[in-house]
Amino acid sequence: MQYNFDEVIDRRNTNALNTDGFRGYIFHAGPEKVFPYRDEEFVRMWVADMEFACCPAVCDAIKARVDRRIFGYTMMFDDAYYRAFSGWCEKRYGWSFPKEELCYSPGIIPALYQLVEDLIGEGETFVITTPSYGYFLHAAEYNNVPVLCSDLINTPEGWTIDFEDLEKKCADPRVRMLLWCNPHNPTGRIWTEEELRRVAEIVEKHNLWLVSDEIHCDLVRSGLRHTPMGKVMPDYKKLITCMSASKTFNMAGLMFSDIIIRDEAERVHFNGRDKIAGMLNPLSIAAHQAAYEQGAEWLEQLKAYLDANFRYVAGFLAERLPGARFRIPEATYLAWVDLSECLPDVEDLPGFFANEAGVLLEGGNSLFVGNAEGFVRLNLAMPRSILETGMERIAASIERHRAG
Repeated sequence: MQYNFDEVIDRRNTNALNTDGFRGYIFHAGPEKVFPYRDEEFVRMWVADMEFACCPAVCDAIKARVDRRIFGYTMMFDDAYYRAFSGWCEKRYGWSFPKEELCYSPGIIPALYQLVEDLIGEGETFVITTPSYGYFLHAAEYNNVPVLCSDLINTPEGWTIDFEDLEKKCADPRVRMLLWCNPHNPTGRIWTEEELRRVAEIVEKHNLWLVSDEIHCDLVRSGLRHTPMGKVMPDYKKLITCMSASKTFNMAGLMFSDIIIRDEAERVHFNGRDKIAGMLNPLSIAAHQAAYEQGAEWLEQLKAYLDANFRYVAGFLAERLPGARFRIPEATYLAWVDLSECLPDVEDLPGFFANEAGVLLEGGNSLFVGNAEGFVRLNLAMPRSILETGMERIAASIERHRAG
């Protein structure tokens, strides 16, 4: 079956954050904030969900579950989902884990909030690498916990880890945890096994918890492969791995994620603090199980389409905006683009492009914690026709601004 990723789908009037929530999320404003563009005129290249229809097998599984016609209190009582998910991990990463380690959360973000509460005591802190996914910082802010940032190094060959600085930060006696992102958001790095082993050595040396957010693990460029931290650290008890099919198969709104916790005491504590008391959405279970059992071919075609979108953007920037610095990332559907040379006098990049180009995007230190000045993150998971319009608008707005 061939899947149509060129289809343009109208998401308005569905309460989608993508279409209706950008004022609050990006600009911390309400409906009073107006732009030269009507809401429906914006090209939306911001929040990390896709403009593609969900995998048909997932939709069919939801419909089949709806046909059962009762949606009562639901928990995970059989092994069917575990077999689907663990089988996916074994086939794609050569990694498996025992069923008793698998816990569930409405999402990785809620899980991170809970894990910071669980693992970080008064006067303690944890480490993140920057630029960083904003909710890593928000998890700290929610729990009134300080955070230490270790800046990644932007080299001509790509982003790398400053191991000397990471070691120094992790050696701080206040540090209890490293909050890791693999593949990395927003830079799109797939960390090599060698890099992961060096990170593991630092974590083990200082006896830290390692919470590894691996939600982008399936969204890698064709021919590349993700290495779970669990495979690199097969016996380390203080490892927690966070995954979900939600990002891969465009169903983030179904609110379901897998939290793999090795330490039994922390599993008991995590589950005991579960705000939904172990209850799960029956449609979410059906959707995620179908994704892992039947979604492989859809994913391969999606990756090929994304690869082509990245090649298009790389070529476009080289031709129209040679001052932009960009490398096709190894993972994610997000392009991390340095526009500091193109717009050296613009501090608020999201505001500039919303007003001058009619493009919604994210960027800068305010949204990516630090080490992100001059960068924008472009979501490329959209039909090519929309992507072309967005890139043309971005280039034209920069050209007008530079012309004076």
